[in-house]
Amino acid sequence: MSPVDLSCYTPRQLLELDGCTRCGECTLWCPTFSEKPEEAITPLRKIEATRRFIRQRNGLLALLFGRRAPEPEALQTHSTGTYDCTLCGRCAVVCPVHIQTRDLWIAMRRDLVRQGAYPSVFDRLRETMRTAHNISGDDNANRLIWSQNLPEIPPGVGQKTRAEVVFFVGCVASFYPQSYSIPQSLVQVMERAGVDYMTLGGEEWCCGFPLVIAGMGDDAGDIVRHNVEAVRRTGARRLVATCPSCYHTWKHDYPRVLGEALGFEVFHATELLAQIVRDLPLKPLEERVTYHDPCDLGRTSRIYEAPREVIRAIPGVTFVEMEHHHQYSLCCGGGGDVEMADKNLTEAVAQRRIAQAQATEARVLLSACQQCVRTLAGAARREKLRIRVMDVIELVARQMVSE
Repeated sequence: MSPVDLSCYTPRQLLELDGCTRCGECTLWCPTFSEKPEEAITPLRKIEATRRFIRQRNGLLALLFGRRAPEPEALQTHSTGTYDCTLCGRCAVVCPVHIQTRDLWIAMRRDLVRQGAYPSVFDRLRETMRTAHNISGDDNANRLIWSQNLPEIPPGVGQKTRAEVVFFVGCVASFYPQSYSIPQSLVQVMERAGVDYMTLGGEEWCCGFPLVIAGMGDDAGDIVRHNVEAVRRTGARRLVATCPSCYHTWKHDYPRVLGEALGFEVFHATELLAQIVRDLPLKPLEERVTYHDPCDLGRTSRIYEAPREVIRAIPGVTFVEMEHHHQYSLCCGGGGDVEMADKNLTEAVAQRRIAQAQATEARVLLSACQQCVRTLAGAARREKLRIRVMDVIELVARQMVSE
């Protein structure tokens, strides 16, 4: 019987497994445990289970008395709890010993994948991305289908081969009609601001983020190399993404996988908007609005102020924060691939967040992530709330003064 593959964990993470003080503070802030109170979901139990499995297979007692494989039922319980996590990172914010929990949960998923103890739905995800190069399974040549409803398709959408900026659209905005208006809006804003940009069309593949957080990051190498080479051929100096998960993957994971610098800067769209919004002619909006921090943009990437700067640049807006915001923001429920494994859990977390938005009495709920907008809009519909859910980019495009 082979030992547990400790290569899934960094030296720091192995120390973190023993560094947990078992205080339980993280449990109070876990959004999925609040909606599905099963102990295996909690950070505390995930750490305890992983530590126990490692010691059964690799510790001193294992060497003295023989290695023992984890009991199948215990391993399955641990797997379910680990994949019921949205990877929101709230637990890391309140951890008194500063355990980097999000990275640790992903390492646990890698370990579970190597042990074959993971939801089977991710096998379909891996195969779909291998064959279609996107998460939906659609023909990847149709990545620009969202542009068909633009008043006029500009050269930057499918006609350029070189530009200063590459707009990396992402799978959700490319293939889910509910999100089409987000890339449409960014294109309209960049056109008005005179940005020299282009899209990659069918040469754009999924960024690989869904595989990474499923614990299948080892299968993302070809995706990374393909996408980086596609951007390098354009001569672009910057890449901009509307999806926080694409943004974080490009900015932080790609250089690590490649072992070298990308050769161009990576921006989230709200960072670009913050640079140009004050030069755009905008109509006043006499509305009360609030903002939801996407987990991968806020806690994971530490971008909090750029979207707020954009919101405050719109004349007439009354901006109010929800009960939980910035690093304490409640997850929308749509992260961590949880929706693939337990859609009801995603909806329950989203319902709690939409209730916080309703409590502000805002008429508009803004975010900066197409997945958050999609998840929260669904919750608003189910609750029959009179609140409009939009991406910040959509609001800016809507408020631009017509030429």
